[in-house]
Amino acid sequence: MKTNKKTTRRNFLKHTAVTGIAAAAFSPYIFTSEQPAHAEAPSGCIRMGCIGVGSLGRPNASEFSQLADVVAVSDVDTSHMEEALAPHEKIGTIRDGKITQPEKIKDYRKILDRKDIDAVCIVTPDHWHVKMAIEALQAGKHVFCQKPLTLTVEEGQLIRAACKKYNLAFQVGTQQRTDFGRTFLNAVILIQKGLLGNIKSILCHIGGSPSCNPIPKAAVPETLDFEKWLGQAPLVDYIATESRHRERRNSWPRNSRTHYEFRWWYEYSGGKFTDWGAHHVDIALWAIKQNGAGQGPISFNPIKVEHPVPFKDGYPTINNQYNTATKFDIECKFENGIVMNVVSNSNSGNGILFTGEKGRIHVSRGHLNGKSIEEIGGKMNDYVKEEDYIAAYNGKKPEGHKQNFITCIKDGGLPISDVFTHVQAMNVCHLTAIAARLGREIKWDPKNEKTGDEQTQSFIARERRKGYEIPVV
Repeated sequence: MKTNKKTTRRNFLKHTAVTGIAAAAFSPYIFTSEQPAHAEAPSGCIRMGCIGVGSLGRPNASEFSQLADVVAVSDVDTSHMEEALAPHEKIGTIRDGKITQPEKIKDYRKILDRKDIDAVCIVTPDHWHVKMAIEALQAGKHVFCQKPLTLTVEEGQLIRAACKKYNLAFQVGTQQRTDFGRTFLNAVILIQKGLLGNIKSILCHIGGSPSCNPIPKAAVPETLDFEKWLGQAPLVDYIATESRHRERRNSWPRNSRTHYEFRWWYEYSGGKFTDWGAHHVDIALWAIKQNGAGQGPISFNPIKVEHPVPFKDGYPTINNQYNTATKFDIECKFENGIVMNVVSNSNSGNGILFTGEKGRIHVSRGHLNGKSIEEIGGKMNDYVKEEDYIAAYNGKKPEGHKQNFITCIKDGGLPISDVFTHVQAMNVCHLTAIAARLGREIKWDPKNEKTGDEQTQSFIARERRKGYEIPVV
């Protein structure tokens, strides 16, 4: 494909900017201290602030309320905060069955400035994750952040550097590592123990993004600060088939940029490449021990790709329809000869198919299948020992994902879903998306984290809107 040097991120920002929206920037806000001393909670519990309490943020906040004191919630949509504090959500500080509701704070930075808050739970659209997480670390907070953690490869480099500097507990919300009956953890351990011999190929079936008809302009809901929601992304018109989303995710119209539908726009996410890729690609790399620094595939070749709108030089030419890939097959080759295909559809179904010298196994949520597994029968404990689980948990007892985060806050050490291995998985997810967008093979140097040509390298980072810069530490 011929490179058009005039097609740049800056030009894309100008192309998608809408003059009818005021170019308001995030106003400066100064933290009173980079790492404030925390006040000891009277209960001995961790005090938490929950940033983002939409469809996924509410259950996360509710679960943390069973383990910590949730003392504040924040969201740019005030209706989310109102819904989060409904009695049935059970979010806040729970004592003897009674709930003390948290404070509602629209500006998340005021949560970070509170010295009585020890940790934050970040459940926002992907393009906000790294900025909020680094600022939280700077403010001395431990961080739980939902996946996918990063929007670009550069963001992975920034958050990795911040975690090394501040050395606070940071758990990524890739619950496949801990939940779902240890199914994925069993698969990882069995493969690492050689059940299949040397792995030859991997198939990651992650599903494809939806498509939609052109979405009309609409009035911004009174409860939503849309400019703040956009954050680092270009200013655009608010579009939706309805002016107000309904409370429950499954009943929302699939015609919008915001809230749950942000996943289907490359401006804010990566479609299924990062949504489900953050789960299955993570497990695949973990199983074959390719999630360490300098590891990973060396090339990404799009065998098949379909997008719901036309693309030019890697950017969508239509801005009122979902634009992430609906169908794809991206071939990822490792230096050791393993080939991993990341696909939207397969005969094996959603999950990960590992093929080795001695057979194959397929793992998905709640299912671990294959002839090798049938031969084990009901004797899994003869193959996977308790010490294997403890090793996977970085020396800690096996426990739930959020409880593991709380344990690491109190005892130190890496949580089971750490930033460093997650960034390695996310790099693979981002590069599969870039290959899909450009429609050609990408060469990748995992040690230096650089691509093989100027055009592909231009996708490693994005220009951010003034006022929404990410701190560099």
